[in-house]
Amino acid sequence: MAKQIRLVTLTLRNFKGVRDFTLDTQGNVDVFGDNAVGKTTLFDAFTWLLFDKDSQNKKDFQIKTLDARGNVLHGLEHEVEATLLIDGKQTTLRKVYSEKWTKKRGSATAEFSGHTTDYFVDGVPVKMNEYKDRVDQIVSEEIFKLLTSPTFFNEQLKWQERRKILMDVCGDVSDEEVIAGNRELTKLPSILNGRSIEDHRKVIAARRADINKELDKIPIRIDEVQRSMPDISALNEKSLQQDIAALKEQIDGKEAEAFRIRSGGEIVVKEKRLREIESELLEIKNQLQADTLEKVAIKRQDVSAIKGQYSEFQRQISDKLWSIDRNNQRINSAQDEANRLREQWHEVNAETTEHHHDANCPTCGQSLPEEQIQAAHQKAQADFNRRKAERLERITAKGKEAASEAKRLQEENVALNEQVESLRQQLMLKEKELFIAEEELHTLQSRIVDVETAPQYINKKQEATSIQQEIDQLRLSAQDATTKVREEIANLKSMVEGLEQDKAKFSQVMAAEQRIEELSARERELAAEYERLEQELFLTEEFIRTKVNLLEEKINNRFQFARFKLFKQQINGGLEEICETTFNGVPYSSGLNNAARINVGLDIINTLSEHYGITAPIFVDNAEAVTKLIDTHGQQIRLVVSEKDKQLRVETPNREMKEAV
Repeated sequence: MAKQIRLVTLTLRNFKGVRDFTLDTQGNVDVFGDNAVGKTTLFDAFTWLLFDKDSQNKKDFQIKTLDARGNVLHGLEHEVEATLLIDGKQTTLRKVYSEKWTKKRGSATAEFSGHTTDYFVDGVPVKMNEYKDRVDQIVSEEIFKLLTSPTFFNEQLKWQERRKILMDVCGDVSDEEVIAGNRELTKLPSILNGRSIEDHRKVIAARRADINKELDKIPIRIDEVQRSMPDISALNEKSLQQDIAALKEQIDGKEAEAFRIRSGGEIVVKEKRLREIESELLEIKNQLQADTLEKVAIKRQDVSAIKGQYSEFQRQISDKLWSIDRNNQRINSAQDEANRLREQWHEVNAETTEHHHDANCPTCGQSLPEEQIQAAHQKAQADFNRRKAERLERITAKGKEAASEAKRLQEENVALNEQVESLRQQLMLKEKELFIAEEELHTLQSRIVDVETAPQYINKKQEATSIQQEIDQLRLSAQDATTKVREEIANLKSMVEGLEQDKAKFSQVMAAEQRIEELSARERELAAEYERLEQELFLTEEFIRTKVNLLEEKINNRFQFARFKLFKQQINGGLEEICETTFNGVPYSSGLNNAARINVGLDIINTLSEHYGITAPIFVDNAEAVTKLIDTHGQQIRLVVSEKDKQLRVETPNREMKEAV
């Protein structure tokens, strides 16, 4: 059973210029008034009371009453109250918007500091969240707006939201139903391969874009390849190969000739003798220096070992001197501690105590016996002497410990100083030993024979020089002939290189032609794929067209006057999703008159009321534009422009009249 919501009364006080007015409906009602008198204000007040927004779905709008200059009149409470009949049971909602004035400390006048809003349900004050929960229990905001304003669906909602509501109300058409309704679509499921129509169209669009980009580039690439192909019209590949082979034979002959000139027999013999002399020179040097060099090497090792021992003595002396210095620091600290403890001992030893025991009993207040007072005094004195002795004993123990540590460190330093002195004696001996070893090494090094002054070495060097001069003379005579042959070889190689470059042009042309064929084949392949995608795209569009017809028919059957166009044919043949309300073929957004717009809106409200199972008060603004409003399930509050009515005038079906204050 549908929930019925009817507006019984609506009271405005100081709301958007209306000082005090009560709309008493008694069912359907007509409200007459000139422009700017406050007809739309009634609808604004009703939506503000429920949802903090005006009838145009705006949250930020002026509620307060303004004077003739447009200034806010302060100190007023702005109030809206409505009594609703919900399934036969009355509920009263009330909201009061007030200014907040506070006095700052030390100020005699109050200052404006903000606003407060008070909420009431059936006269009971409630918190804002409780109020909103109560309103939500009556009806949700989105559904209420759809059911109370004939223009909200078509003028406040985006087309995507309108389309979604229609799908929710009337139900979608399944893909299986669409395919079953058109034989041309039998191949579509295998093409989709589990994708939705929308996703597959995205895949097609993306792939088509990629193909178009690649197809645009292929002619450019072919042109680049063609322009890079060398001209071989005047060349013969077979003839070039024969010429190259002949030139290479000539080069081989010239290389052999150059080798013969370069490797004359006399030069080879003399070069062999020169290498033998070099070996003999090395042998003479070894014979003259071998014994002395061995002794120098042994003595150098001795010097190195003594230096290591000398450095070790230096390190040990340095370590022990550091330990002595560290011990001296610790001795000073221990002596300072012993002196401090000695002073502390004298201070504690000089302490005395005076004990005065209370002569009266702490319990009954009577005087205590003298012997009991004397016993208490003696006990206190004994406790003091015991604690003093314990403290002196602890101080004495610590002082002895500090003095003992200082003495131990002093004894350790005496031993360390003795060790340092012993090490210094050993260091002096090692220094003398090192001096003697270095002198011996220097003497041995001075005894090394200078082979450059040895007669046998000098004679052998002279023989090598003479042979080298003879070789140079022989080579000089052959150099001119060798240079000429080398020039001839270079010319022949240059000719071969030029012919090889011409021959390579044939390979370049072949590779270019192969690349052009690959690009052409790719172009044909892409064109075939593009054509296949076009066919798939056509099937998806045919699917959408079929679904359009089924869906629009299914949706339009739910409405008496309103019709809905859910798709638009594009220039390229594709379909674009839309949601356009029409009446007798005229679009709501262009060309449809005001009367038709209102009745179409009322028709939509009727269908939505049936779907949501709720009827609500319908505010029909500009109702004078309609000769006859269609019947609605919900209560109608018609707002009529009437130039003669300078104040709001209300007519109920019984023709009762009321005017706004």
